[in-house]
Parts: sequence; C-alpha cells; structure tokens
Amino acid sequence: MSEDSEKEDYSDRTISDEDESDEDTFMKFVSEDIHQCALLTADSISDPFFPRTTQILLEYQLGRWVPRLRKPRDLYGVSSSGPLGPTRWPYHCEVIDEKVQHIDWTPSYPEPVYIPTGLEMEPLYPNSKEDTVVYLAEDAYKEPCFVYSRVGGNRTPLKQPVDNCDDTLMFEARFESGNLQKVVKVAEYEYQLTVRPDLFTSKHTQWYYFQVTNTQAEIVYRFTITNFTKPASLYNRGMRPLFYSEKEANTHNIGWQRIGDQIKYYRNNQGQDGRHYFSLTWTFQFPHNKDTCYFAHCYPYTYTNLQEYLSSINNDPVRSKFCKIRVLCHTIARNMVYVLTITSPLRNTDTRKRKAVILTARVHPGETNSSWIIKGFLDYILGDSSDAQLLRDTFIFKVVPMLNPDGVIVGNYRCSLAGQDLNRNYTSLLKESYPSVWYTRNMIHRLMEKQEVILYCDLHGHSKKENIFMYGCDSSGRCKALYLQQRIFPLMLSKNCPDKFSFSACKFNIQKSKEGTGRVVMWKMGIRNSFTMEATFCGSTLGNKRGTHFNTKDLESMGYHFCDSLLDYCDPDRTKYYQCLKELEEMEKHINLEKVLDDSDTSLKEITLDLESSSRGSDSSESNDSQTDLLKLSSQV
Repeated sequence: MSEDSEKEDYSDRTISDEDESDEDTFMKFVSEDIHQCALLTADSISDPFFPRTTQILLEYQLGRWVPRLRKPRDLYGVSSSGPLGPTRWPYHCEVIDEKVQHIDWTPSYPEPVYIPTGLEMEPLYPNSKEDTVVYLAEDAYKEPCFVYSRVGGNRTPLKQPVDNCDDTLMFEARFESGNLQKVVKVAEYEYQLTVRPDLFTSKHTQWYYFQVTNTQAEIVYRFTITNFTKPASLYNRGMRPLFYSEKEANTHNIGWQRIGDQIKYYRNNQGQDGRHYFSLTWTFQFPHNKDTCYFAHCYPYTYTNLQEYLSSINNDPVRSKFCKIRVLCHTIARNMVYVLTITSPLRNTDTRKRKAVILTARVHPGETNSSWIIKGFLDYILGDSSDAQLLRDTFIFKVVPMLNPDGVIVGNYRCSLAGQDLNRNYTSLLKESYPSVWYTRNMIHRLMEKQEVILYCDLHGHSKKENIFMYGCDSSGRCKALYLQQRIFPLMLSKNCPDKFSFSACKFNIQKSKEGTGRVVMWKMGIRNSFTMEATFCGSTLGNKRGTHFNTKDLESMGYHFCDSLLDYCDPDRTKYYQCLKELEEMEKHINLEKVLDDSDTSLKEITLDLESSSRGSDSSESNDSQTDLLKLSSQV
C-alpha cells in the first residue's frame, strides 16, 4: 500500500481466514463464466457509487457494470509472478551497470581488535597541484535538494575517473550503498580519500564503502580518509576496517574480513569554517594482483539485499503462510518501504487475544549492523523450531526492516533524501517529507486500537561504544514498580547473551533532543516497553567475546536472543521475571546507598542503572499501569 491509498487499512491488518477469503467472498458476487465484454478501472467512469481505486475493476456484463477485485498484487511488496520493484536514485546520481554482490561468510575464528603500538603515523596532506586526482564524484552536489528520481539515476555516459592507470589503484563507489567522494594519489602507494556527506547536507561523514581495482600483491599501501567530523571513534578502541576480495571469495570462499595495520584516528587540523576534521589511516597489503576489492565501515546490507530476502520468503510455500509482506508506503524517491506481519493464521476473527511486538531498523542507513540483527530475527521467527511456532501462536509481529531505503541506496550515513534525520521526526505532520516514519507511527497507532502492543524496539548501530545495549524511557513522574519493570526485558537479554549484550551500558531516560525519536514517541503513545537497541560497529568487551569484533553471525544471533528473551519475559512461569525484578531492586538499593555515602543531591528518579556516566555518543536515540496489571498482562500471553 502506498501513501496514495492511506484510507485503506491494509498495512496493519492481521492474518486470518477472513483476510484470506476476502477475494473469494467478493468473487461470489461476480460469475466468472459470464463473457467479459469490457474492462475498466473504477476511476475511469464518473459513477459516484464506486470509490476512486485501482483495486476494483468494472466489467460490462449483460448491459450493466459489474465490479470485481483486481488480483491483489499491488498490496504486496513482492510477487512470485513478477520482478521486484526497481531501485530508484536521484536523477543526477551516476550509477554503474555492474551489480555488486558479496558472499555470506563467517570467519572460523574470532577476529581480534587492533592493539596500537604507539608508533602509528599521523599523515597530514597539504594541498599540492602535483597530486593526481584518481577519483572524483563531482555530480554529488549538482542539486541543492532532491528533485526527482529515476531507475538507474543519471542517463548520460559515465565519466571515467582516470585514463592512464599504470600502477595506480582504480577506485569506484557509484553503486548501491557506495560512498566515496574523492581520491588523491599523494605518493606511489599512498592515497588520500574523502567520503561524501549525506546528500543535500554538509554533515554525517561516517559511512564509507568503495571498490578498488588494479591491485598489486605484497605492496604496503596506505589509505587515509581525511574528513570525518566525530572527535571520538571506535577506530581508536581497536576497530579495524572491513575488506573483501573477489578472488578470495571465488577461490577460497572467503568474504568480509577485518584488516589493517598502523590504524589510527586523529585530528588532522584541517578545520574549515570553524569545523574540525579527523582522519582515519591504515596500511594494507592486497592478497592478489589485478584483484577487485572493497573496503567498508561495516558489513554492507543494501536495499536489493532486502528485496531478495523478502522475495525468498514470499516464494516459500511454508513461510509465506504466516508472513505477509505489504508495502507500508513509498519514499520521496518512490522506493517501497515494506512492513511484515508475522503470526500463525487465526481460526477466528478475534485478534485481540494476541499481543503485538514491533521491530524497526535502518532509519539511519549507515547502521547496517541493524539489518543483520533483523535478518537474524526473521530467520529465527520464520523457522520451524517449536519456540518459533510458540512465538507465532502467541504474538503478532510487525516488522519494518528498512525505514530509510533512499538513504541506504545512495550511501548516506544518517539522513533521508529530505536531508533530515528521520529519527528526530516521528512527531512531524509532514507526511510527504518523512513518509516512512509518518506511516510507521500511523500503523502503530491503528494497531494499538485493536490490540495491546507489549514491546517496541528500533534497531541501530553505535559508533563510540562497544557491545550491544538498549536505551529505554523513564521520567521522574513514574512509579517505582514501573521504573523497575521497564528494565526487566533488557536484563533478561543480558542474561541470555552475556558475551554480547551489556546491561550496565543500558540507559533509561528522555533527553530533550530525543523527544522526536521512535523510542520516545511510541512510549508516549502508551507502549511501556519502548526501546532502542544499539549494536556497536566494533565488538565485545564481555566474556568469551572480549577483545574481538562482531561478525554477521554474531549480529544475527541477537535476533535469536531477542526471541528467547521475549519468551522468558512472557513465560506463565514467573520465576525468571521475579528473579530479575528482585535483582533490579538490589541494584537500586546499592546505587542509592552509594549516592547517600557520596552525599549527593541527585534525585533518585534521575539515577539510572547504568554504571557508565555518559550518554553522549548515541547514534540513534538517546504507561502508567501498576505492577499487578503488567504481571496480569504477561500471564495472559
């Protein structure tokens, strides 16, 4: 369903026998064996009896117009009978014809973080006319704002970055999710790079993803990206860049790897207009000559990856029975935003007995780790395990796996093509500017009118802290019972995943600047368990994973742990629930005692259970019922 049909409530309908028989019931009204004499859509005639819609077809039969339903193909984002919707780009973006694909692979051993030696260089590059520009995406700023989109973007012949390559590396980023603005060759094996800010902004230089060809093996190359704007980075805490070799993939079935030596993130003193910039530098030796390779900030997950995944679900005769894929809306570039409804088919029309759980991801396009967590969640919840079946029997899941496909496609880090952070605009009434968050909020509001939503979780990536953790909501006006209850699910998650999820890093507050985020808006709408889950771009400081990077399987496993914790949270046997509640009470007493000993004037309601003091650095977002009511709710699930 697109925004053009907002009055039709297809986006949040639950799956039931009634839904499945809608067309059959209507078709009884029209006999198919009557010879069709004419076929028109309802808006092609001026009869006010029929609504203006493309879903109703009018057939002229025996002297009168007879309505029937068009096959509901347009209600679904994917179809087994045809191709996926084409990817649309801003019209001025140059896009290469080559489709970039990567194999799905996990290292057989944990990849350690980089340990600085103290001898890492801080190369500074003065502007020199003798330097060779080998790549320049100059058309990125052709327009000051989004104008219109095209399939494939710019239709003029692609410019070649450099004619005579000799031993010079060749760079390319004009593909889906790619980001690289300019490359200058400053020495024989040394390259200065700048990444493109989010389109139609001058900010958010964080995400990079580009291709390198014409490589030479066993040569030490240095790459330095010079226009980051964040003073702190996980690269200073051991994070390594990601590398992919097509020859390694084709010959050894090896995919993305953490690589690099001499890694350093530092201020480069090239501030302009009062702004300071920071550089990331690393050295690397390519494994093969004449290879096609890629570097990335995090494991890429593109809009095409999502569409192919959803298509596989839709074409699966088993999974498609309990996972319905709809088009929630279209973006301003006319790309589709999908919403999945996952639940066991209902045997009657009473859907209120099932509680709802809502998950969303990729409102910030450069936080690709959130897509891998969503993929892990979907893999598990659509699987054939008894626990997955129990979850489908118990809940109705609404999943919006990619809120900002426009930003994902063009390689933005944070913004949509409106040049704005969508996760600050959930309160906005500007449907045309922020369609995905407007329709998500609207869908959830209508869903809450029909059934209780027990949990909302928006998935993100974090650029300054290790581990995986959550942000929740709290205020000084809430009762003590609810104050503790909102922490139970994150605590259960930390117990089920002790080497990845850090409860001590969780925070429960509402900052003024975060009042437009999905987490806060849904909480104010009445969802008590409203969270942002933050996944580091780096790795873990916990348990057996300590000192290692997270790979895609680690991220996917969080989807399973989320489901496992949901079962614990709503288990009719309340043992685990009460154990966590008691543990939280002890934590609060301990913190309160420490505050008394410190003679602090801080209000107890301002004390969170986080052992860390700072909430700065978040890349995303930093109901009044009693405890008895919550326990009653959970026991009914």
